[in-house]
Amino acid sequence: MFTRKLGKSGIDVSALGLGCWAIGGPWTYDSKTDEPNAAGWGQIDDKESIRAIHAGLDLGVNFFDTAANYGAGHSERILAKALDGRRDQVVIATKFGYIVDEKEKLIVNNQDVVLKNIRQDCENSLRRLNTDYIDLYQFHVGDYPPEKADAVRDELEELVKQGKIRWYGWSTDNAEGARVFADGKHCTAIQQDLYWSAPVDYYAPTIQVCEQFNLASINRSPLGMGILTGKFHGKDNKLPDDDIRHDWNFTEGEIADLIQVVENLKEILTSGGRTLAQGALCWLWTLSEVTIPIPGFKNVDQVTENAKAMEFGPLTKSQMDEIATILES
Repeated sequence: MFTRKLGKSGIDVSALGLGCWAIGGPWTYDSKTDEPNAAGWGQIDDKESIRAIHAGLDLGVNFFDTAANYGAGHSERILAKALDGRRDQVVIATKFGYIVDEKEKLIVNNQDVVLKNIRQDCENSLRRLNTDYIDLYQFHVGDYPPEKADAVRDELEELVKQGKIRWYGWSTDNAEGARVFADGKHCTAIQQDLYWSAPVDYYAPTIQVCEQFNLASINRSPLGMGILTGKFHGKDNKLPDDDIRHDWNFTEGEIADLIQVVENLKEILTSGGRTLAQGALCWLWTLSEVTIPIPGFKNVDQVTENAKAMEFGPLTKSQMDEIATILES
C-alpha cells in the first residue's frame, strides 16, 4: 500500500485521505461582513456516506479529514458512526476556530473569540466524533493574523499535554503563519489549497515550509472542487442553491477557462489507464514527498475511483514537464 508520513509525527497514513466536507450536508457561513452564504455541497444520503467511508477503508484508506464546520458538526458525527469499532485502525483529523450553531446549521467567523473557545471546541469535536483523542487537530481560520498565531499554537500544546489531541496543524495558505506554527513541538501538518492549476507562487511557499520543517502538506480541494474530474465539460450545469458552487459560470470566465485546460491535459493525465481525477491526484504526489491529497466524496464510486489512484503512484518527470508547459502556454 502506498503510504506517507504525517510529518514529524512519524505516523504512517495512506498517501490519500478522504475529505469529509461534502458529507456534512448543507450549512451556512456568516463572515459578519458579507451576507451569509451556502457553504455545503447540497443534499446528502448519510447511509451512502457511511458505505463510502467503509469502501475507503477496504481500499486501504486510513486517514480521514473533517471539521466542526462541515454541516455544523454533522460530518464529524457521520464519520464517528462509520468508524464505530475501528477507531484504532484510523487517523482522524478535524478542525476548529469558528462558532458552530449545530441547531441552525450556521457557522460564524468571529476571530475575537478563537482563543477562549479552543478547549470547548475540542471537547465538542471529541463528543461528536465519539473518541477520547484527536490524532490531528487543525486550526481552521486560514486568515488569522500570524502575529497572533503563537497564542493559538501554545493552547494546542496544552491540549497535547492533556491527552486530548496527539498532534496539530493549521489549515492556511499563508506561509508566514505556517512558519509560526512550525515552531511548535507537536505541529506536524499544514493543510493548503492545492491542485495542478493553482499558480506556483500561491502554493510553493507553503510547500517549502512543510519540507523545511518536516510537516505534511495536506491538500484540500485537490480536484478543484470537481472541475478537474472532467465531469463539467460540455454540459449546461446548474448546481442547487445549497451547494457552495451554485453561482459558478460554466460558459465563460475563470471556470469555463479551467474546464478547457482540463481538456488540454486530458491525454497526459489519463495515460497509463488513469482517469482524470486519478491523474490530478498523481500530480500532487509527484510535486513533493510531503503531499497528502484529501479529495472529497459523496458516494462509493467517487471514493473507489480516488482511492485506486494509489495503485498508480506519482507521475514521471517528463509528464510533469509536459503539464507545466501546457499550463504556462
